[in-house]
Amino acid sequence: MDKYQEAFSKFSPFETGVNLTNKTNQIIEKNSQKNFTPEVLKSIYECIDLTTLTSLDSRESVWKFVDKVNDFEGTRPDVSNVAAICVYPNLVETVKQALTTQDVKIASVAGGFPSSQTFTEIKIAEVSMAVAAGADEIDVVLNLGYFMEEAYEELTDELSEIKESCRGAKLKVILETGALQTPENIQKASVLALYSGADFIKSSTGKSYPGATLEAAYVICEVLKQYAELTGNKKGIKLSGGIRTAEDAVNYYTIVKEILGDEWLNSDLFRIGASSLAGDILKRIS
Repeated sequence: MDKYQEAFSKFSPFETGVNLTNKTNQIIEKNSQKNFTPEVLKSIYECIDLTTLTSLDSRESVWKFVDKVNDFEGTRPDVSNVAAICVYPNLVETVKQALTTQDVKIASVAGGFPSSQTFTEIKIAEVSMAVAAGADEIDVVLNLGYFMEEAYEELTDELSEIKESCRGAKLKVILETGALQTPENIQKASVLALYSGADFIKSSTGKSYPGATLEAAYVICEVLKQYAELTGNKKGIKLSGGIRTAEDAVNYYTIVKEILGDEWLNSDLFRIGASSLAGDILKRIS
């Protein structure tokens, strides 16, 4: 047994997809409605990575995007601002210049986002440049080509080098769960990312493949729970791709709460990446 199979063997295997769906449905049916409260919605708002990742992004559009976050500061004493603003690496400097509120982090996708199909040296350079420009957090996609070939050595070496190039910035590793599809693949990819230095496991890019699902969230949460039990280290979860309404967000909040517990329900360990969710939540709590 090689070191990768040994690492996988420490985590409990998952049942079939049908059973997993039944489990998530039971959790949602039992708990989601009681979690749909103003206090929970406020908590979720404070865990949002407010995201703009389009081909039309420009310095002007991103500056206006940041201004909305600045303008929100102090308007609702009962609601803290979003956790982070997430942009492409070439626009990190614009966010840094425009952002006036103190507690909002700057996040950047990098490493050949969203496909991860470029040279490792370019990924490392892009991550380093984003951090130098002011990024506090880096979101990169795990190399799915390596994963599907079971080239785990190359995959983990690349992620470890990327982690090193983050210096003090947090690393969120995107699994692209819609491409991985099976619970077993999602579990293995999560384990490889964690043992390569990931600070967060992120579900999806929201680009080429289906975004977050409750089943994928369940699997990632279970891996994080077992990893914490094995190592004593708590790592975060970020869910993204198609989470647009307060109802969607509360469902994911409920999965995290039931599996990982209340200690994960803060911006240090729980994020939702979204562009339109923030507006919907503010409407509901108003």
